[in-house]
Amino acid sequence: MVQDLSTLTAFIDGEPHRFENGETLLKFIDRHRGRGFVPTLCDAPQLEPYGACRVCSVEVALQADGPRRVVASCHTPIAPGMHIFTESPKVRRLRKNIVELVLTDHPLDCLTCEVSGNCELQTVAAKVGIRGVRYPAGANHLDRAKDRSHPYMTSELAKCINCARCVRACDEIQGQHVLSMHGRGFNAKIIKGLDQSFADSECVSCGACAQACPTSAISDVFFSKSIEATKKTRTVCTYCGVGCNLNVATKGNEVLSIQAPVDAEVNHAHTCLKGRFAFKFYNHKDRLRKPLIRQADGSFKESTWDEAYDHIFTQLSHIKAEHGGNAIAGISSARCTNEENYLMQKFIRQVIGTNNIDCCARVCHSPTAWGMQKSFGTGAATNSFEDIEFTKCILVIGANPTEGHPVTGARLKQQVMKGTPLIVVDPRKIELVPYAKYHLQLRPGTNVALLNMFARCILDAGLVKTDFIRSRCENWEQFEAGLKALDLDELERITGVDKELVRAAAVEYASAEAAMSFHGLGVTEHEQGAKTVMLISNLAMMTGNIGRPGVGVNPLRGQNNVQGAADMGCQPHQGAGYFEMNDPQVLKLYEDFYGVKTPSEPGWKIPQMFDAAVDGRLKALWLMGEDVVQTDPDANHVRHAMESLEFLVVQEIFMTETAKYAHVILPAASFLEKSGTFTNAERRVQRVNATVKPLEGTKPDGQIMCEIIQRFGFPQADYTPDGVLAEIARIVPFFKGATWENLGENGKQWPVAEGGVDTQILHQTEFKRGKGHFHFFDWKESTELVTHGREFPFILTTGRVLEHYNCGTMTRRTGNSQIVTQDVLAINPADAAKKDIATGDHVRLFSARGEVELEARVTDEVKPGVLYTTFHFPEHMVNNVTGGGCDSDTLCPEYKVIAADVEKVGEPASRKKRKGDFAPAMG
Repeated sequence: MVQDLSTLTAFIDGEPHRFENGETLLKFIDRHRGRGFVPTLCDAPQLEPYGACRVCSVEVALQADGPRRVVASCHTPIAPGMHIFTESPKVRRLRKNIVELVLTDHPLDCLTCEVSGNCELQTVAAKVGIRGVRYPAGANHLDRAKDRSHPYMTSELAKCINCARCVRACDEIQGQHVLSMHGRGFNAKIIKGLDQSFADSECVSCGACAQACPTSAISDVFFSKSIEATKKTRTVCTYCGVGCNLNVATKGNEVLSIQAPVDAEVNHAHTCLKGRFAFKFYNHKDRLRKPLIRQADGSFKESTWDEAYDHIFTQLSHIKAEHGGNAIAGISSARCTNEENYLMQKFIRQVIGTNNIDCCARVCHSPTAWGMQKSFGTGAATNSFEDIEFTKCILVIGANPTEGHPVTGARLKQQVMKGTPLIVVDPRKIELVPYAKYHLQLRPGTNVALLNMFARCILDAGLVKTDFIRSRCENWEQFEAGLKALDLDELERITGVDKELVRAAAVEYASAEAAMSFHGLGVTEHEQGAKTVMLISNLAMMTGNIGRPGVGVNPLRGQNNVQGAADMGCQPHQGAGYFEMNDPQVLKLYEDFYGVKTPSEPGWKIPQMFDAAVDGRLKALWLMGEDVVQTDPDANHVRHAMESLEFLVVQEIFMTETAKYAHVILPAASFLEKSGTFTNAERRVQRVNATVKPLEGTKPDGQIMCEIIQRFGFPQADYTPDGVLAEIARIVPFFKGATWENLGENGKQWPVAEGGVDTQILHQTEFKRGKGHFHFFDWKESTELVTHGREFPFILTTGRVLEHYNCGTMTRRTGNSQIVTQDVLAINPADAAKKDIATGDHVRLFSARGEVELEARVTDEVKPGVLYTTFHFPEHMVNNVTGGGCDSDTLCPEYKVIAADVEKVGEPASRKKRKGDFAPAMG
């Protein structure tokens, strides 16, 4: 039944306005009169109504001349025909009295306060007509100590007004529950953890509390709230694949601070410590500022851009003439924009004439794209992050969202705290495990065995959606036969997980009205990575969890634009738009579009490039924003490959481990200094806007690529992001409507049709490939363990921590390096006892490929027989020991299963800096 719109009318000071179902009085007033028309202290648009301060009080009546009563507008629901009086004498008197009482216990140092001019208390006091304090005497809390223990977060609780916005932000946005109200009445106060400092608490430094605070009781070292009136530019974070929107405050050519926009669809006024605080790398003293050319003696000499371009042109032209275009290769970057990645593959394919182009998706999520293309026809997330709010069951497999994708991790925690069951499949006890109803703690390398067991349990329980399978899928019979032949007892032995626990989790997933899966590198970085992705896809299809809100298969893409780099054709077998390079029709399309012959022979994948360099087939390599020496497996082999090249070009912002081997280094611009688009993990194409000019001597990667294409004589317009995006839209079908204007502030999820209509949910009525395809695979033991398991009895798996990002090139040059100072090795207490290892001891970690020294951390987060570490610090070079196996379909390295051993090498020479010992990161 359609509701009569006349019933959705209420009155603000006598004027009629339409309201929306479920609105509070304050939201209704804000929408029609603007935020701040009715003053408030405890309310914030990103938080749930609270009703503590009563400053937002209004009078309401059911008739214009009827009896009135005073209510807090922030949590009072609106009703049809309601009359709201916002400025009655009674309301004005009440508000003024409340604010006067607040000010009796607040420092009156407004002229020297960091947020003067942007203090909400100051603004509200002025609005209600306060010109002085009537009650200055009496007990107060003005002597509360300041907390400056943390590199980023600060607190001065003498300025706290007990609005609890910080507590609610910590609870409702981050889900960390670090802040709380302690005491009652006059003695009530905010405490961190168990009344600790910020540094000693479990604070994850997301900054949500500081952004929510109406005063400067909780703030950050960048004084973010004090510079609200400065220039703000909206852009997109450069770290993980969530794609958080950022408001960057600048003065001149300096970035002052970063906040999270309240209206951002991806992150809703939230971001992690990397996005909010880890930006000072952009003008760090280590930034490369001039092109460098290696001299005969091995040293680097500064050059002009023209000299560098001429040298590159001469060397690459010579190699191409002598050995052909296939002796040259390029690796693009997930850190760069869509436009820059597109230009990179255009240069390699159309100018050099080879398909030897790849990107870091090869070593992370290439199995996702491959597997989902085989199952569905599209190698990307089926749904949106927004769908988390609609799901009835969450399956997280091989991902650690709270550290790798923190804003999405926080969103998952919020949904679980609302009652949604969570299933975690992970060898480690990650942060989500205490929130999980089921933790399937499998042995590393047994994903296929566990998912087969999971699917068989669904089949046995009779929870298969036969109508969906019959109408929309194929190859079910072969898959079903494979499941029926499984021995669950044997799978239990292989995985180390009780089959009854798996059965309970499987029934939970299959019984849910809507079940949604998220997977990460713990799925893909295995010998059977792509096969595991196909098995996850099987689960969604056999339960009908495809094509509607709150369901689907959703890879948590590792880097900010790894999805976009693949979309743009930075892979050896598919061009821009995922067109197969060996398809004659595709070749004709490209040749008509670019006006030159397009190579058809599939190129080398990244591991093949390294092998080809070592044996002399690859002569030249161009790297754009990739530190392969530190981040790719078997670092000694990668070093050998770099040393073997006749010519290596590196575009970078810092002198990385890889750049040290270059013949030419081109200084590039950071994400804060460039414009373009990133595509996040949910296929959302978003505008990246330059916030400051590039450092003198540096250039955006897109400009570099355009200029080098021009130097080779290929017709190419000067670089403009919107111009290149328009070119992409003409060649990539699912970008057809993704114009700069259409993208708007919140972006569009591809495919984007002409006119800008986007697609939040894929496969709603049919799959891209026609019918969803079921695949069955038997589990296979990792070749690494078969070959080296006897000699090296531990299984090493690697990942990342919240505070750092991949090789740490950027985060290690920020205050984050004061929070986490080194890579450490996690070892189970039982194993540590056998090896006489204690937390803090120096240990030698070694494998068939190499060894490293690390500090040990004894913890039960890993199972006996399993070791875990990260790869953020070049002084440790953890990838000296990784390598060995790779995904059989995509050559993605098997970072997650390394046969290794460990031994104690001595007591620590000096203990690392403890929490609480940090100096503020002002620079």
